[in-house]
Amino acid sequence: MAAAINGVFSLVLALLALSAPLAIVAGDPDILTDYIVPLFAIPGNITGAFFTHTGLRAAVTSPAPANFTVTKASMAEFPALNGQSVSFAALSYPPGSVNPTHTHPRASELLLVVDGALSVGFVDTAGKLFTQDLATGDMFVFPKGAVHWQYNMGNQPAKALSAFGSAAAGLVSVPVTVFGTAIDDVVLAKSFKTDVDTVRKLKAALTPTKKP
Repeated sequence: MAAAINGVFSLVLALLALSAPLAIVAGDPDILTDYIVPLFAIPGNITGAFFTHTGLRAAVTSPAPANFTVTKASMAEFPALNGQSVSFAALSYPPGSVNPTHTHPRASELLLVVDGALSVGFVDTAGKLFTQDLATGDMFVFPKGAVHWQYNMGNQPAKALSAFGSAAAGLVSVPVTVFGTAIDDVVLAKSFKTDVDTVRKLKAALTPTKKP
């Protein structure tokens, strides 16, 4: 009996040891310098301008656009974020617009409403739904990897800023990923307990337009 218990205990320790590196890889890797100099730059020529990004000015100060828009300040737009495990986005919501259901696989999201009001929500891994109505100045956190959304149900535009715990949080749009890709029609019809014609209509509406 003791030998069996010891065997199980050893197996648990082995599984924990194997899973530990995977947990570390899940987030942004730590760096051994204060910042990462991009290949196109000369280290001695780095100035304060390298650590400055002005790409959110228009998104923050301009009137709300006709459609929901996101202006990102991630590592792709702001190279100084490489290795810093943080990024930002400015979001603009005309009345009645929605930021559709999506996930960020590499980061949690902290949303701050800076103008107007939003209704937000997410679903956890147990299938529990959490929703909240936010006013200007309110904050809401979306856990890492959780399916979530924001909706401006009012008749006035709204704006928000989102901070992410990764320099490249990633984005998986649930509608586009499911119906805007090449998943087989029959698989989707059976998965959603509907018919192929309905699936094809959804695909036609959500498949990204191919660039010429």
